[in-house]
Amino acid sequence: MNTTLTPASTGAAASSALFPSNRTRPINVAVVGCGYWGPNLIRNFSITPGAKLMAICDLQPERLAKFKAQYPTVETTSDYAALLANPELDAVAIATPVSTHFPLARAALAAGKHVMVEKPMTATVAEGQELVALAEVNQRVLMVDHTFAYTNAVRKIRDMVASNQLGELLYYDSVRINLGLFQSDVNVLWDLAVHDLAIMDFALGQAPVSVSATGHAHLKGQHEDIAYLTCFFESNLIAHLHLNWLSPVKIRRTIIGGDRQMLVYDDLEPSEKLKVYDRGASIEDLGAESLRRQKIDYRMGDMHAPYITPGEALQCNTAHFIDCIEQGRTPLTDGQAGLRVVRILEAATESMKRRGEPVSVF
Repeated sequence: MNTTLTPASTGAAASSALFPSNRTRPINVAVVGCGYWGPNLIRNFSITPGAKLMAICDLQPERLAKFKAQYPTVETTSDYAALLANPELDAVAIATPVSTHFPLARAALAAGKHVMVEKPMTATVAEGQELVALAEVNQRVLMVDHTFAYTNAVRKIRDMVASNQLGELLYYDSVRINLGLFQSDVNVLWDLAVHDLAIMDFALGQAPVSVSATGHAHLKGQHEDIAYLTCFFESNLIAHLHLNWLSPVKIRRTIIGGDRQMLVYDDLEPSEKLKVYDRGASIEDLGAESLRRQKIDYRMGDMHAPYITPGEALQCNTAHFIDCIEQGRTPLTDGQAGLRVVRILEAATESMKRRGEPVSVF
């Protein structure tokens, strides 16, 4: 699969290469955390060109034993400090609970390692700001695993928005629901909304100025398991996200409406993930002052499903991380992108505490 991203997508190159271009050995990577998402990172880094899966780190011996059997030449350890002290290690990929992202990433950056961190990047804006500053000072790559930004479907959406194919954006409406998985350290907003917020940040080219969120915890002693998040923009665009851990069915469907065309993105659809509709409504002014003289004109055109090149997003993700290290490039989903998403989540959490009162994002 071609994982090369254009300069417009990857951002400007760093002021000086983070590694020399004549580097003769692969980038040594350690995956930290091998619970739910870590195994996917382990598998992909083991086959990513230019990378070498050097180590796997986890606190549970039984997990390490399992992966040692699968990857006998890869070091396994529960000693994170010793791992970071190894001068041969170049980068770490962190796939641990959200509350641990900040201390683990901070220690890695301070030790001179490049970092890929699972989403959301940190649990607070202040933590995210510190990581961004530390990566800049140490001239190290800080990349957030906003996986959907590396899917061909979402990249197609971004291209359609950038080319004005949809026209002026009117709404982003998403349903992201399923039964579980309940998280121990975050609520459903931080677990599921982060996906849509990352998609919006990458594809729409606009950032919300305020948010309103409501939610409820139905299981005693647990975090909110159902939430509704509305994002307000300076333009006519409005976004609404429905998040639910208690749904009997799994739905991953997004509708994006423009004044020219509208699209439906269904991530669970195996073949036609994107459907574009030449449909909409407009008001025809008949010349009279009375609103009754205005006619609503409905456009009911064709639907087509653009071809989406198959490929695993995470493979593109890990390859991009290695390329950014080798070439001194700013990642497509860098620390600033991760920080923008955390800002929205933090504001949404405050709004939820106030039972939906709008809260400014910045």
